[in-house]
Amino acid sequence: MKSAVIIGASSGIGRALAGALSHAGYQVGLVARRGNLLAELRQELPGHSVVKVVDVSDVERAMSSVRELINELGDVELFVLSAGTGAENPGLAWEPEKCTIAVNVLGFAAMVNVAVAHLEKRRSGHLVGISSLAALRGFGGAPAYFASKAFVSNYLEGVRHRFRKLRIPVFVTDVKPGLVDTRLAGGDFWMASPETAARQIARAIRKRRSRVYVTKRWLLVAWLMRLAPDSVWGRL
Repeated sequence: MKSAVIIGASSGIGRALAGALSHAGYQVGLVARRGNLLAELRQELPGHSVVKVVDVSDVERAMSSVRELINELGDVELFVLSAGTGAENPGLAWEPEKCTIAVNVLGFAAMVNVAVAHLEKRRSGHLVGISSLAALRGFGGAPAYFASKAFVSNYLEGVRHRFRKLRIPVFVTDVKPGLVDTRLAGGDFWMASPETAARQIARAIRKRRSRVYVTKRWLLVAWLMRLAPDSVWGRL
């Protein structure tokens, strides 16, 4: 049986993707901070699943817990890193910035470290990271969140090149969602449901895509974001 670990499985894209993968025949390791939500999800899934309550911002303990989960599952060929946080913070209060960096940067890098070590040892597999369209530019209303998503995308690219240099067939997919109906969305323009996002991400996994925008229409917005001069972007 194929096995996948989903980090950030308690809500949003991670939760929907857990359902999609379970229905596709994966046994899934469900990782998140909120154990009650993981327990509810486990009851909804058709296939075998294992729950591990983990706070990725507590990096050393989180790394140890995910290694334990890999051993419990026996082997893991797919890792999905969906845990993330963020908040508008135009006043640049320190606590929201600190929390965002702890989860989206330190926690993300720690989880990638565990996944890479396992996939390198097994000599194959797939690593998927949920970044954001926010990775493309900086934004004064949420500096840490936008910067953290740039870190996610660039880190994934670095890991992809590393596997290529080592000639190890591990695929790395950078997922850049636009607005998905989660607590982080903050708007309804072109809003997609988590289930729609999960279906497109599952398709990208099957096709072993390096990068994917969710939903596809956000590719146009990404193009405009890259081309916009700083003076125009700043006013937006």
